[in-house]
Amino acid sequence: MPVKNRNRLIFIITSFLVIVFAFIFHTEGKLKSRKLIYKEAGLHGYISFDHEPIPGEFGAGIGFYVAVWPLIDEPLSGFQIGLPSTWIIPDNSDNKTNPLCPEGTLARKWKPRGPTWSSVFQTIEGGVGYWAGNHFRYGPPKFSMNGTPQCYDYEIGSPGWSFFYSNEALPDNRLGIAQLSNRLLIPPDGLTFEGNPDGEFLGYTWMALPLTDPETGDLPTGDQSWTCFLSAANFKGPIAFFIPETWSKIGKLFNYPFLYGRGLDSRPGIAGGGAIEINTVPRFELKGSDGKTYAKLPRLQFSVDEEGRSILVQEVTYYSKAALYDSFLAWRDQEKFCSGQFDESGALKPKLLSRQTRYDMSGIEISGVEGEEGIFVTRVFEGNSWGLQWKSNLEGRKGIFPQYYGFSGEKYFVIAESEIPAETGLLQQKFKLAESGPPYVSPSKGVWVNPGPKAGPYTARLTDGSVVTYYWYRFIDQPAFQQYRWSPEKKARLQALVEKIHACWPADRDYMKPPAFGQLVKIDAGLIVTPPPGLEVGYVPIVVRQEAARK
Repeated sequence: MPVKNRNRLIFIITSFLVIVFAFIFHTEGKLKSRKLIYKEAGLHGYISFDHEPIPGEFGAGIGFYVAVWPLIDEPLSGFQIGLPSTWIIPDNSDNKTNPLCPEGTLARKWKPRGPTWSSVFQTIEGGVGYWAGNHFRYGPPKFSMNGTPQCYDYEIGSPGWSFFYSNEALPDNRLGIAQLSNRLLIPPDGLTFEGNPDGEFLGYTWMALPLTDPETGDLPTGDQSWTCFLSAANFKGPIAFFIPETWSKIGKLFNYPFLYGRGLDSRPGIAGGGAIEINTVPRFELKGSDGKTYAKLPRLQFSVDEEGRSILVQEVTYYSKAALYDSFLAWRDQEKFCSGQFDESGALKPKLLSRQTRYDMSGIEISGVEGEEGIFVTRVFEGNSWGLQWKSNLEGRKGIFPQYYGFSGEKYFVIAESEIPAETGLLQQKFKLAESGPPYVSPSKGVWVNPGPKAGPYTARLTDGSVVTYYWYRFIDQPAFQQYRWSPEKKARLQALVEKIHACWPADRDYMKPPAFGQLVKIDAGLIVTPPPGLEVGYVPIVVRQEAARK
């Protein structure tokens, strides 16, 4: 090839490569300027209700029926929303100045909660929901009990474990929930439901019962065992309770006698209405070529009736001791039969009041979700039920929480899917799915084996794809009691009382008053068990392990 032609060819190739690399660098620069950001802090807020004031004598229990439905289409990683629930704290309204959280506890560091720290001293929380720490996700939510007995130093969520924070069982001296039912397993990852619930209701009530006498002396303790009752289509009755010493021992541990008589073992419980707690919802965010910022949340869906309503809570009821405490005490001490059914003479159903929510992303306000200009409004419906009235974003019998947002520089605002520029690729972004976590395991020493179980092991497969291993323990021999040096007489008396409960309180009787409308949800059939021959009364199933099922 002549030199002149070769030089011309080299010039053409070089020019072409310059253009290509310039295009690549330009495009890369644009892409960097529109870098996709993933954040766990995608949505926060409390969709909540309040109620009229509650007279002081109605502090012996609280319960309601809550809708159960799959809030998300598929299990997401790092996702936490509690469906409508409440929280119970001991009534310390007479104390205006003295700290209830001792120095050295976690909550004592939360200065805005001072000077008494009463709201974070002790709580009963939990309910139906999704939690970031769940190990086994399957679509629908789960039900879990949760208690914080020591200013949030630790939490208790089942007869052996904390609230999903650890694979290992709680230390022996921090076990706090006692298994009461001999018909229902309580796994550490929460109770599962059968099928795919679509707005059916689960009833649950926390009732303070005198399972034991008050104690004086080295560890002064009240007589209130806060007991969880469930009402489902295939199971009804009490499932477990917090041992009273769970609440009182903080005073001894911190050498702080002021706390004796101020915990949930002694004081009436008070609750502040209820709420959906939107805690951890991931988001994608990026800046488009138009210079505007766009965000995407996971698809959150609500079951809706033919009138465009998501009825989330009904039959909110507070109880005095006349509802069950008094008749239970007479049964315990005077052999006057108690059916366990809640007496309506001791029940109060306050008028519910709705509240509008302030939603935010990483502390920045979101507008256009709720209210007169929003997608829905919170509302108290006829019959004193509470939920959402949808104005738009309806897809058949589903209400869809706003998924896409723009950013004005001061706040986020709801936008339609069609307003997201296609070139951003935001519409196609998929949120990370949750994977099965490691097994929950109990130790093969300490209170789990001394005095130990009577029969087992047995296994049960659950709808979340996990398998639980459990043993049958004599009720008073279960691990949670072994940390206390109770007298043989106290142990024998409680054992005899539980044997009466097992013999006289069936799992197909209404204890809570049935809901005014709607169907009851079904508990996962894998959780419902039958005691082995000879262990029908006075023995309880204790889960010692939960792990992913082998495929």
